[in-house]
Amino acid sequence: MNVFGFSADDFSEEETTFGVWPCNWRAVQLFIAVSTQWRIGMSGATGLDYSAVAAVMECGNIKPKKRKALLEKVRMMELEVLSMWAGEHE
Repeated sequence: MNVFGFSADDFSEEETTFGVWPCNWRAVQLFIAVSTQWRIGMSGATGLDYSAVAAVMECGNIKPKKRKALLEKVRMMELEVLSMWAGEHE
């Protein structure tokens, strides 16, 4: 939530869903599609397997000129998830 400018106070306990801006929808879909493609080390997850991300983008017919911007959005989500997981281990 932080990466997109939200906090827990922006949502009530009854709200379990939230909207995705159209400009981010494809990135969210890609992130979900690669959600099982985490690289795992001795300390836990270290990040997404970018070769798997590239393969999913290619299979999804995402044009090469759009891939860099899409990867940047996925990386923001990846970093936020890693940060969240790191907080759980503290």
